[in-house]
Amino acid sequence: MNKDQVISEFIDAGALLEGHFILSSGLHSSKYLQCALALSDPSRAKRLSSALSEKIKEKIKEKIDLIVSPAMGGVIIGHEIARNLNVPFVFLERVNGAFELRRGFSIKPGLKCLLVEDIVTTGLSSNESMEVVNKYGGEIVGEACLIDRSCGKAKLDTELLSLTSFDIPTFDSDNIPKELINVPAIKPGSRNIT
Repeated sequence: MNKDQVISEFIDAGALLEGHFILSSGLHSSKYLQCALALSDPSRAKRLSSALSEKIKEKIKEKIDLIVSPAMGGVIIGHEIARNLNVPFVFLERVNGAFELRRGFSIKPGLKCLLVEDIVTTGLSSNESMEVVNKYGGEIVGEACLIDRSCGKAKLDTELLSLTSFDIPTFDSDNIPKELINVPAIKPGSRNIT
């Protein structure tokens, strides 16, 4: 699946939103990729996850024992990738602002773990997730995502493999462009939901 095909999947799902968004990273943007909406159609989720799974098989040569994803964004795509690779899946949840394993999930020492997310923008959630895996003695063999919004600029503790990159400008709160300043900001992500 090439970049145009991936972006078309999001457009066809109505999942490439325009407006003024505050991303989970705290950055502002005029566009938002709503992966949950794109993945809500099982056939679309299958197409996207199959394409990413093939890329993972081609690029990651180490054995993968476990797929780990941060909730909420990584849950659907992480589960789909785990199904495609025929390995177990766990997800991390935020408790008091920090990722934790819950629901009886475990990561045994020495397991080769692939981190899977929907979108990577700054890499903050990725690195926080990797810290949890490391705390349990798991070994990160890489990270995969549907879309790398950072276009390779995210500072990660592992190599990132994405289905595609999509450059959508982001702005910190002190540098919001004039065309966005008067547009009410929406916070569509799952971080800091009360």
